[in-house]
Amino acid sequence: MEESVLIQRCLKQDHTAQEFLYKKYAPRFLALILRYIPRRDDAEDVLVESIFKIFTKLDTFKKEGSFEGWMKRLVVNDCLMFLRKNKMITVGIDTLNEAKADLDDSFIMEKDVEALKRVIDSLPSGYKIIFNLYVVEGYKHKEIAQLLGISVNTSKSQLIHAKRSIRKQLGLTNLETDHSKTEDHDDE
Repeated sequence: MEESVLIQRCLKQDHTAQEFLYKKYAPRFLALILRYIPRRDDAEDVLVESIFKIFTKLDTFKKEGSFEGWMKRLVVNDCLMFLRKNKMITVGIDTLNEAKADLDDSFIMEKDVEALKRVIDSLPSGYKIIFNLYVVEGYKHKEIAQLLGISVNTSKSQLIHAKRSIRKQLGLTNLETDHSKTEDHDDE
């Protein structure tokens, strides 16, 4: 079904179109949610709330950018709201000056995906959330700072610490000469 037709039919409360949208996107969104919320029951609850929100806010989609991207933003926001509500977000206040080593994001493509997932899941919640938002979802530090109510420097610092921890857990600690994206100045 063409996307514009799907949106119009969902706006008219067409249950067949809503079911189609759910079946098409629910597995992707559940995988996304599980990156933030590890308990499957909680993740499924957030999925249901997110799908409901997508249907109720569909009239606010301005057709600027992709429809899937718009929906993903709602889902990520719902994840963050759940974490906040359940006091599961703990972002430490660090300074950029103390963290200089960084990790080239291309390492993700070179590692076993399941091993990488386990390492990311083992990160402290602040590191994990910011790593997912920045590296996986493509948010900018300024957007992350606004979403989480932190400074841009705290977002950058948490990302650097997350990457350092991932590097260490994956046995990449001997690659200290890679400082290619240390401070990410270009995306504040």
